[in-house]
Order: sequence, then C-alpha cells, then structure tokens
Amino acid sequence: MDGVGGTQRAWPRAAPSSAPPHPTPPLAAEGWGGGPAADKGAARPAGHRVGLGGSRSMADPRPAAGAAQDSHPGRAEVASAYQRFEPGAYLRNNYAPPRGDLSSPAGVGPWKLRCLAQTFATGEVSGHTLIDIGSGPTIYQLLSACAHFQDITMTDFLQVNRQELGLWLREEPGAFDWSVYSQHVCLIEGKGESWQEKERQLRARVKRVLPIDVHQPQPLGAGSPAPLPADALVSTFCLEAVSPDLASFQRALDHITTLLRPGGHLLLIGALEESWYLAGEARLAVVPLCEEEVREALVRSGYQVRDLRTYTMPAHLRTGVDDVKGIFFAWAQKKVGV
Repeated sequence: MDGVGGTQRAWPRAAPSSAPPHPTPPLAAEGWGGGPAADKGAARPAGHRVGLGGSRSMADPRPAAGAAQDSHPGRAEVASAYQRFEPGAYLRNNYAPPRGDLSSPAGVGPWKLRCLAQTFATGEVSGHTLIDIGSGPTIYQLLSACAHFQDITMTDFLQVNRQELGLWLREEPGAFDWSVYSQHVCLIEGKGESWQEKERQLRARVKRVLPIDVHQPQPLGAGSPAPLPADALVSTFCLEAVSPDLASFQRALDHITTLLRPGGHLLLIGALEESWYLAGEARLAVVPLCEEEVREALVRSGYQVRDLRTYTMPAHLRTGVDDVKGIFFAWAQKKVGV
C-alpha cells in the first residue's frame, strides 16, 4: 500500500500485472550503475507489500538454504498469499491519484517524503552502507538517502518486485515513472539539484538487489554479498504486512536489527490499524499496529527512539484498496552493546 506512505507521479508507467515485468532472470548478476546486482536464490527475498508507502517483506513458502523449515502456520499462509501479488496493480492503487497526487502539502505522499528528507537533513543518518528492507517495486524511499550513502542494497522477497526494480535501475521501457517523486524531493531538499541528477545518483549507488526473508534469523542468508553490518536500514510498509501477529512482527524486527551496526540508524515507515490491502487478485493480511506498539517493539529490539510521528489518513484517500487508518514514521538508533 505504498500510496499511503509515499507518493508517486500522477500516472506512472507500470508493467502489465498479468505477467512478470521483465523476461530475463530476476536481477541476476547485473550491474546497477556502479555495482553488481546479485540475486541469490539461497536467500529469501522480502516481499514488499506494495501498499502503504514502500515495500513489504514476507516469508517464502520454501526455506532459505540451510534454514530450518518455518513451522508457523500463519507465516505459511502469508507466503502463499503473496504468490498472487501484482506489482502493477499495487503501484496503480497507491501511486496514481488520489494517493499519488503530490500537489497538496497535506497529502500522505508529501508527508512521508518530508519525514525522510528532514531526518537525512540532520546529517546524523549517514555512512557508507545502507540496506533497504523489503523494497517492493518502489524506489521513492531512497531518494533522500542516496546523497548520504555510497553503497545501497535493495531487497525483496518476491521475484516480480525485484524484476520491477531492475526495469527502473536499467532505465528500460515499461519501468514505473518516479520522476514526479524525484522532482518533489529535490524541491523540499532545496539544494538546487535537478530530478535527473537525483535519479542518476540513486541508480549509481544501488549496488545490488537481493532476496530477503525477514522471518529468518539471517534475513539475507549466509554469505550475502551485502556489506555487513550496515550503517543504516530503511524499511517501508514491510514488517507489519508480512507478519501474521504482533509476536512475528517483533521477531522480524529483531532479525533485521542483526544487519545493523551498533549505533546505526533505522528509518521505519508503516501502516497503523490496518488489517488488509489489495494488490491485484491478492488480498493480503496485515497485523494491525498502534503507535505505542511500534514504540514498544523498537525498544524491545534494542533501539533508542529518536523520533516517532503519525499521519491520519484523510477520508478522500481511503479508496477501498485497504482499510488503513494512518501511517507512522520512526527514526530509531541501535544502542551500543545490542
């Protein structure tokens, strides 16, 4: 439900949802403007719940190489449901008007982009390596981040989402058009940068697109090519969309925290009080969260909560593609010794 948290160009170009958007193997060993993209079948991709502003990670029905079979019945059902996920439908639902209209400062898209831009503008969230957890088919969540990190890893559980990312990274026909988002970020950052420069920088700094499974203790699998631990993590609309209950959400947060260095930063965006969303023929369950549950989960995973903001979804953006009531933005710093 990416449209809830982020905004996109009015009518993006999306590949037909009835078939995978790219005919070649899923981003295997292809370069993304400066680095190889590795799509290791051994690791589990994190399905990006394309709703609510970002991406969603989930459990694959098959275990990662060397991983124990996940016996949690709820996660197996989640994994099965995501096999029907349609990136094109997800993008249309959430990044075309009305949710994809960035013209009003009070809209959900500008709010989310503003939260990210303001946090990166502090200069505290910076370093060499960043991992985007459950990228889904979207890139907007990294438009402000790319100026502060040289090496960015994108991840997703679903092959169709990784393929969609590949279209944009390679500037291929049929890729979703994010230029309205890029223009908006350049406007609010106020650095005089053109949107073309912004997109070139992001493409150059995304070095790899990998599978992930946030329900595994090693979410990227053993021997991942991503440099670990990372200096920062970004995750948008992922964990709550792929967890059957609050306990699974907490464990998934614990798992991705192992990828982050002590003192590193996590920027987390997600849905509030949502129980389902649509992505084509798929109707996907979400664990409903309240603001206090998000805060408590971050503290339990060893974070200091630096900022936590919420946005109430206005009536005209409740379009019937989900039952989301609002979204949250959290900036958390991993405590040293955790």
